[in-house]
Amino acid sequence: MAEIRVEHLRKAFGDFIAVQDSNFVVGDGEFFVMLGPSGCGKTTTLRMIAGLELPTGGKILLGGEDVTMRRARERDIAFVFQLFALYPHMNVRKNIGFPLLAQGMPGIEIRRRVEETAKLLRIDHLLNKSVSGLAGGDRQRVALGRAIVRRPKCFLMDEPLGTLDTEFRDLMIHELRELHNRIHATTVYVTHDQMEAMSMADKIAVMNHGVIEQFGTPREIYDRPATMFVADFIGSPPMNFLGFGGGLSKGASEIVVQGAKVAVPEVREDIAPADMALGIRPEHIRFDDGSKLRGAIYGTEYLGTTQIVAVETSGGIIKARVPAEIRLNPGDQVGLALSSTRLSLFEKGSGRAVRTAIHDTVIHHGASQGRAHRG
Repeated sequence: MAEIRVEHLRKAFGDFIAVQDSNFVVGDGEFFVMLGPSGCGKTTTLRMIAGLELPTGGKILLGGEDVTMRRARERDIAFVFQLFALYPHMNVRKNIGFPLLAQGMPGIEIRRRVEETAKLLRIDHLLNKSVSGLAGGDRQRVALGRAIVRRPKCFLMDEPLGTLDTEFRDLMIHELRELHNRIHATTVYVTHDQMEAMSMADKIAVMNHGVIEQFGTPREIYDRPATMFVADFIGSPPMNFLGFGGGLSKGASEIVVQGAKVAVPEVREDIAPADMALGIRPEHIRFDDGSKLRGAIYGTEYLGTTQIVAVETSGGIIKARVPAEIRLNPGDQVGLALSSTRLSLFEKGSGRAVRTAIHDTVIHHGASQGRAHRG
């Protein structure tokens, strides 16, 4: 396996810029996920790494070797597509072994590798079955087997679980990560599904409009979003945003939101007067009768151990995740207390996070080009 290094990567289709100045490193043996909405540039980036698209600018290094302008056949990679791309007239054994047959490998070695790979994927009992009669999860395992059997430098996967139903997808998320832990393969995985990304990734790059808004571990991205887009895209429900006006002075530790004073982490630098937003995740809000930040219960979503409560305030709907045993009725008046150590501050215009005492380690990679909060 090998490290993948992307430097100032850019791709334009005429006047449309699909990927803008992307920079990241996928470590040897790392499971790296590119996450973002449709059209954000993640698949285009993956195709450039694979050699299926040639970049307009920048550099791609695979194992320290510059492969930027090499075609796909000249790179030692394996690509797993969303639509399995299996040969329906071949059985499982022949599908998995086809890449080795095309390379002219001796039959006895092909057989050994195919059986070894099938056992790894727990489909050795299916080797002589037709792929057309397999369930979706098993067909995806066959597609993975055809990639693994080649033992390439890295695996590239473009939404490989996108066509599976929920049950199979949940199973394959677990099995893909378990497989990665066993073979320590360098993997670049593209998805629009945050659950897949957060469940499997060692590192995540969140993309929007061709820009990497944030690069980091799942915990860094969830706990310290670099932009409002990341904060809104990651999390279910996403982060709440509470607007407030005026600037912030260095050392400020309190703001006023909807008439209520809210303690905030110490600001490390002066922030010019601007349209600001305070971000707080639903699980970091609790009910407090003494709080001046108040509203009426708008609706609830019961989740078994917890419930998501929508509270209509003077500044809009705020969602809180609270214990399921709390009894609530539509129209009930409640006070909301915010955890001061779990707040984020953003400039609405740029969408960028403001540095505070607990945000010194915010990953701002690409955030200088970040877009304002969608909507």
